[in-house]
Amino acid sequence: MSRDSAPGPFDAEDDHEGDHQGDRGDDHADDYGDVGEYVGEYGDEGGEDDDIDVLVLGGAGVDTIVYVPELPLPYADSHLIRPGIETRAGQTGDFVALGLHRLGLRVHHLDQLGADPEGELVRRFHREQGIPFTEVPHPAGTKRAVNLVGPDGRRLSLYDATRARDEDRLPSGTVKALAARSGHAHVSLTQPCAHALPELRDAGVTLSTDLHDWDGVSAYHEPFAYEADVVFLSTVALTDVEGTLRAIAARGRASVVVGTAGASGAHLLAGAHAELVHVPPVAPPRPVVDSNGAGDAFAAGFLAAWLAGAPVAECALHGSVAGAYACTVPATRTDAIGREALRAEVARLRAAAGGH
Repeated sequence: MSRDSAPGPFDAEDDHEGDHQGDRGDDHADDYGDVGEYVGEYGDEGGEDDDIDVLVLGGAGVDTIVYVPELPLPYADSHLIRPGIETRAGQTGDFVALGLHRLGLRVHHLDQLGADPEGELVRRFHREQGIPFTEVPHPAGTKRAVNLVGPDGRRLSLYDATRARDEDRLPSGTVKALAARSGHAHVSLTQPCAHALPELRDAGVTLSTDLHDWDGVSAYHEPFAYEADVVFLSTVALTDVEGTLRAIAARGRASVVVGTAGASGAHLLAGAHAELVHVPPVAPPRPVVDSNGAGDAFAAGFLAAWLAGAPVAECALHGSVAGAYACTVPATRTDAIGREALRAEVARLRAAAGGH
């Protein structure tokens, strides 16, 4: 499946349209059967009817959301927290998968899960959202984090590093079988996804990744940065934004590198020698309550347009709209913009700018 053949927000028909309640709402729902049959089953080659638009690797886990009075949180013996503390499924891979699914693409998620209550939250999330999931049992347990969220929507994430081991691997046969059915793979930064990059490249799929708050120096991020065709990263930790984006494009395979900058918009580089373009921010449709998942939503919106063959500037607009929507969703909920809502907002912005 080529970039131009994948369904996306530019298709004339709405065969793959989803809604905000987690229903599949597309013509391929029956292709996957019961979602539960994919959990823990490996090496299912499938057939033509089982084509996957985007295979998402890694990034499945659970977050505990803690709303705090301010960030940084002043030291004190205790703080009274309102509206409370809540644990829910949803980390970077889960949110990218959800965002793409809501935009009508056929998504399959692959990652490790533990035999623990956190793992069951992730399983339930995928069942309820209608997103096929292949589980690799993980003795160290399901990935988890604590997110401190301030009144302005900013967050501080504390990741439990004990849930990843150097020897962890996704089974090669599973990766190859799913990649053979896929047109594109989005590879999360989590261990052990880097080890799957050569197998994905050999399968001939296009690749994307999100480096999150890479500082441009850490060696762990480099395999992701230099193997992907589309690279997303936050600019928050970069001392030289343009230099880092150009280095990724020059040293790796990326035809597109996007540095997201929160309320300042984004920076778009379509090749090592191209002009660096500033992408203006999009105003959220409602008050900002949380930035959690905004980068994942941007990536999903961008990729849906990119896989449909749209120009990169148009892809960035779709990503910006999806990211702005995510900022209006409380961290205790899991939601993503739907295809019709994204189309309508893009059309409104074009009209306001005097476009078509």
